[in-house]
Amino acid sequence: MYVKKITPSLNCGLDLVGEVLYGKWKIRILWFINEGHLRPSELQRKIPDVTRRVLNVQLKELEDHEMVTKTIYPVMPPKVEYELTEFGKTLIPLIRSIGLWGDEHQERLRRVILKHNEPSSANTGEHRPNLRISV
Repeated sequence: MYVKKITPSLNCGLDLVGEVLYGKWKIRILWFINEGHLRPSELQRKIPDVTRRVLNVQLKELEDHEMVTKTIYPVMPPKVEYELTEFGKTLIPLIRSIGLWGDEHQERLRRVILKHNEPSSANTGEHRPNLRISV
């Protein structure tokens, strides 16, 4: 299992929120789980770019941070579902606000993100693919 090499500074609210939400897919995971109980395969269909391993790691971290609960049903094959905790539900208005901000500024954000991802003369020749934004 992955263990962080640097102990995070937990001295302010931003550090704490960053520790809980740090991860490329966590905000989307929380958003989709807010729609109702979801199995990992359903989440993967909703977020096709995430690998199964990364999805499982980020779900485990969200569970450890008490944002989601995991229910394992005693059937064969095993059935697992995730749902938001009451604590996790408190993040949904913030995620909604961030999404609305992104919608409001999407043209500018797209422009600066695509510009940032363009190959430059200072680049080592390594081309990074353009970031695909879905809002």
